Amino acid sequence: MLWTRWLVLLLCWGSTSGEQQADEARVESRVDSRRQRSPPPVEPLDFGFVPAAVYDTHAYYEPGAVGILFHVVHAFLYVIQPNSFPKDLIIKVIQQNMGGIKIEEWRKPENVVLLLQMIHYEVGFLICATIGVTFLILTPIIGMCFCVCRCCENCGGEMHQRQRKNIDCQRGFYTASLIATSIFIVLGVLIAYAANHNVSTQIKSTRRLINTNMRDLKTFANNTPAQIDYLTAQYTTAKNKVLSDLDNIGPLLGGRIHSQLEKEVVPSLDTALRMAGAMRETKEALENVNSSLEVLQEGTGMLQASLSGERASLSNTLSDPACTNGAVSHTCNTIRSTLSQLGINADFSTLPDVTRALENVKTVLKTDLSNIVQKGYSSFNDTPNLVKEQTKNIVSALPRVKGMLDKIGIEINSFSKMFPVEPSLVNFTIFLSDGQKTIESYYPQIDQMDFYRWVGCVAVLCMVVLVLAFNFLGLLCGTCGYDKQATPTTRGCLSNTGGNLLMAGVGFSFIFVWVLMGIVTTLFVVGGNVEKMMCEPLANRQLFKIIDTPFLVHPAKKNFLPGMLFQNPNIDLTLGSMYRDCYENNGLYHSLQLETMFNINSFLNRTVYNRDLAKVFESVQVDLHDITLLEQAGRDSLINFANSGVGNIDYEAYLAEVTKGVTLVDLLSFSTDLEAQADQTPRGALENALKGHASSIRQIHREHVVPMEQAMSTLSQSIKQLQRMSSDLPVKVTNILSAIDAAEYLITHNASHVVKQETKGYTQSLVGYFKQYTEWVKNSLTSEVAQCKPISNIVDSMEIVACSFVVDSVNTFWFGLGGCCILLIPSIIFSIKLAKYYRRMDTEDVFEE
Repeated sequence: MLWTRWLVLLLCWGSTSGEQQADEARVESRVDSRRQRSPPPVEPLDFGFVPAAVYDTHAYYEPGAVGILFHVVHAFLYVIQPNSFPKDLIIKVIQQNMGGIKIEEWRKPENVVLLLQMIHYEVGFLICATIGVTFLILTPIIGMCFCVCRCCENCGGEMHQRQRKNIDCQRGFYTASLIATSIFIVLGVLIAYAANHNVSTQIKSTRRLINTNMRDLKTFANNTPAQIDYLTAQYTTAKNKVLSDLDNIGPLLGGRIHSQLEKEVVPSLDTALRMAGAMRETKEALENVNSSLEVLQEGTGMLQASLSGERASLSNTLSDPACTNGAVSHTCNTIRSTLSQLGINADFSTLPDVTRALENVKTVLKTDLSNIVQKGYSSFNDTPNLVKEQTKNIVSALPRVKGMLDKIGIEINSFSKMFPVEPSLVNFTIFLSDGQKTIESYYPQIDQMDFYRWVGCVAVLCMVVLVLAFNFLGLLCGTCGYDKQATPTTRGCLSNTGGNLLMAGVGFSFIFVWVLMGIVTTLFVVGGNVEKMMCEPLANRQLFKIIDTPFLVHPAKKNFLPGMLFQNPNIDLTLGSMYRDCYENNGLYHSLQLETMFNINSFLNRTVYNRDLAKVFESVQVDLHDITLLEQAGRDSLINFANSGVGNIDYEAYLAEVTKGVTLVDLLSFSTDLEAQADQTPRGALENALKGHASSIRQIHREHVVPMEQAMSTLSQSIKQLQRMSSDLPVKVTNILSAIDAAEYLITHNASHVVKQETKGYTQSLVGYFKQYTEWVKNSLTSEVAQCKPISNIVDSMEIVACSFVVDSVNTFWFGLGGCCILLIPSIIFSIKLAKYYRRMDTEDVFEE
């Protein structure tokens, strides 16, 4: 047991106790409830995979064809003993008789009750055993009486056979019955022989199970130190990650601070940058308004002159004497009435000038606000470098921090080397090798004993085979030598020999059957109870529940297993839970619940959760006063833009004029109508003159109206754009400046809180790496280190060898042999009856005619 204790001491080092984890969880839950935001996630570390042990034992047994016989025997035992496993009864018996069984103790009422309960449970076996014992006692007595009776020529001993009409029918019935009985006896012999042979066959398989289990135990012993060394070595992964983060404190801590402040800072700078773009767009729009207005004012004068001249010329044409003609005068009058439509509709001369506002905006744009805002971005984005410069004391402390971390690693390695695990495991491996050699040295003796057992069982079966031989030889000789024409006194020698052989079988049956029944009864009582009381409870793990019953062994000792392993029976460790964990191939640390034995909180608090590391960050001081988001020139530029006069422009007047048409009438439509009216006049000078005027009006539209319409479209778009951008412009500028002021106030006055908060989060991320390491160690110890599958394999192998190899075969042997014993009774009866028809009689019935 010494090696197990050293292993226990070693495996305990890598996990915190459940109490510490629960306390930490409660503290973290209270802290999280007060936080306004969740802590930044800790980057997961890759610790790789613990070297896994590969075990060879497959503790599973498939009996094959003989398994059908095993199931039949199990069904027979269930019929004999259908009661469920008496777990509570066994516990009471053990608890009331822990001091030893004394005869006078059984007289107590409680013990009498227990005895009656035991008898009730065993009633099936008791009845069958009573029948067997009765059979054992009566068979030799009956055989002796039968022999004496026949010697007195009674009980069929008289050598005289009465002649009956149905004699052939009776002989055939007895022959068929004896043959059927003998065949069933042969089946019983074959079943018993198969079970006997199965034991010898499976004993050889036992060697394979022993070898693989021993090999697995050696693998377990050899692999465990390497797994533990791997756990300790992976501390370097966490340490290197911490040192890497410390070396990059500027980008990491500065990045955290930047991420928190940018929620307020970046939106304010973005609005200022958008306003800088709005300034440029305002300048472009004002320039478009100014140029469009000049084009429209100049074009209005030229268009007015052209339309006036064309109107006077057309009026002169309508004064032609040809228009006085009665047929044409109506057309001329109609044209004359539309002359007033040839005029200007929109008047752009009264629109206010935007030159002053444009000059003001140009003056404002002399200050590059976009560049100033970009400087603010750059100043803010330089926070990581600023933090790096102001945390040089942390970087300079890296050698000291590295020394602390190296010391932690040394303490972990020292703790893992504190116990002589490797020498103990080496000794354990030597112990396994010596034990395996010792077991192998017994193989010849086991083979020899198994041979003797096999010979003994075969000898027992040969007793039945001898009776079967006499039965079959008697049937063969009697049937072949029987002559229907011969009288009982004149039967042939072969027929007489068959009858004598049948009687010899009867004699040997009386000689052997009581011995065979004694063997069957003994094996039935022992093997049946072992199957019902040991193998079945072991298969369904009810046996573990008995062993794990609290205070079973001693009133002061709660649990048996921890009391035996650790001398501490109060640990909540049971054989059933250990078996389940090992069956699932969990680690021995988890299976033995070693966390309840060794309190390593102080060790982990002193090493992995090192408080000295937190002290290094208490001196972190970051000053962000040097960050300037918007210079004074940028502020003045925004204010001047708000006061540039863009908002004072009479946009309604502009929109009112640009929505009008350039002329009172569409000149193209007017010219088309004029041509249509000209076609109504007689061909001649008047028609040509009118069409000439229509062409002139089209030319005026093309040369003057079209450019003015394009200028009006540009003016309309620019005016609408200016109106939209200048809407509440002072309020927008005020809001931008207020947002920038708030962001700068946050940086200058609340930065210390943000720095402290992010420094704490940064420190927690560093500690989080160590927590990942300790959690990984605990999980590895639970499921990957010292996987105790060999222990459950040993239990399963013992169950296979004891129950499947031995007990099932023994039970099948007595089942087959018992069937033979039962069938020998009708075999005796049928043989005695049939021998009368084959043996030569001394006298016979004579019938005279």
